Formats: sequence, C-alpha cells, structure tokens
Amino acid sequence: MLLILGWFPCASRFELRSVAGTVIDRRGNALPDAVVQLENTGTLWVVSYITGKDGRYHFTGLRDDIDFTLKAKYRNLWSKQRTLSQFDSCKHFEVKLVIPTE
Repeated sequence: MLLILGWFPCASRFELRSVAGTVIDRRGNALPDAVVQLENTGTLWVVSYITGKDGRYHFTGLRDDIDFTLKAKYRNLWSKQRTLSQFDSCKHFEVKLVIPTE
C-alpha cells in the first residue's frame, strides 16, 4: 500500500487549456456553418464544432501535455492546419482560421 501512495506524487500533472476563434474568408467575413476539427495528435481522436452566424468556435478541457491540430472546412475548402503545442505555455489560444474563398 505504501508503494502505491508513494507513486502518486510522481504522477504526471497537467492543466487544462482552451482554444477559441473565428472562421473567416480572405476578406475577414465570418463564415457561419463552417466545421472546425480539433485532433489529438497522439490518439488521433477528433472532435468537431459547427460555427454559428458569427463564425465563432470554441473547445475547452484540453490537456496541456498533448499536441492538438486545428483546421476548418467551409463547403469544399479547408483552412491551413494550425498546431497547439504542448510546449506553448498559453492556457487560452485565440486562433483565426482563414478559408481561401474567392
């Protein structure tokens, strides 16, 4: 029993962080109904969020010891992929995702 209790202080500690932002076109207009995908690069687990009229999205409860990738799709067009690195000490990311619409 003492061995188990002694192990807990050595256990990995992590904090939670979040990411939010807007999906926009090249002119800066918000894109409603865009699909934003957040992928855990370790497990390849993906969660999606559909933007509202204001083009905003948000994800919370992200562990700070894991890398995530973020990208958005609007119709058949994708934004560039962005990475949230575990080495970045930021606890709240604000990321604009630009869709190359004409």
